[in-house]
Amino acid sequence: MPRRADFGAILLAFAAIYIIWGTTYLGIALVLRSLPPFLGGSVRFLAASLLMFLWVRWRDPHPFAGLNVPGTALCGVLMTGMGNGLVIYAQTGLPSGIAALFIAVLPVLTLLLDWAFYARRRPSAGPVIGVALGFAGILVLTANMHSLSGAIRPIHVAAVSIAELAWANGTLLQRRYVPLGRIAAFTCLQMFVGSLFQLLLGLIHHEWGLIALSRFTPTSLLALLYLIVFGSLIAFNSYSFLVSRVAAQKITTYALVNPVIALALGALVLGEKITPVAVVAAVLVLLGVGLVLFPGAIERSRARGAAAVAELKN
Repeated sequence: MPRRADFGAILLAFAAIYIIWGTTYLGIALVLRSLPPFLGGSVRFLAASLLMFLWVRWRDPHPFAGLNVPGTALCGVLMTGMGNGLVIYAQTGLPSGIAALFIAVLPVLTLLLDWAFYARRRPSAGPVIGVALGFAGILVLTANMHSLSGAIRPIHVAAVSIAELAWANGTLLQRRYVPLGRIAAFTCLQMFVGSLFQLLLGLIHHEWGLIALSRFTPTSLLALLYLIVFGSLIAFNSYSFLVSRVAAQKITTYALVNPVIALALGALVLGEKITPVAVVAAVLVLLGVGLVLFPGAIERSRARGAAAVAELKN
């Protein structure tokens, strides 16, 4: 259980990954107009990690002391390298609705991997029902999005599937390697390794020839800056902070909330219409997330039901 003093910080960290990562799909789409996927991701995380290094080095002459460097590097490859890089690549060929559907599998995958390989402990009823409800909401939401039209190539489906597997394993491994007093340093090194991995993927993908200064626009540059500051510096540090204090299946509920945030932004910013079906989907997602975050609700309702039945019998 998190300490009471951490409760406010935990709420802010959840708000950061729920809201910010719900907006980064748009930012990534804008950056892809100017930069190829892996090189764009590499630039984003290299810039973020260098800015983070300047900050942690200013505060501590030995910022990486006490870190498990190989473990941190592995998390960087799995999360900012494969997890983020392959999702960006997948967005070059997958409609946003299908991408959201795959990303929403993350809490289910994390729950199963934790049960089978990490904690080896059967999840309680609350998280299981919550994940199922949330995923049902995403299915309803995705099935009613117009963006599902268009050709879908197997390579992009494979990319987003591998990305989800890598991110889920990285999240579950990260808890072993992030010391409470070194969260910023851990995130810095993790993002740096991820940027190098995406650079390598960009070289393999022959992306250097796709860069042209004429393709850069003020909008894409502002989107890249947004991804560096908010999507990386703020959101990734919030994620690392949560991993050190909260169960993994609770943290990955961001993947259920992000499409709902994107839907709300579409209505507020772009004037898109929210249908009754979308409202039902959003309610299912929020109920599901509530059950994952507060699993004791089912046990308490069961206890109250049993007490009521016993009272009636008496």
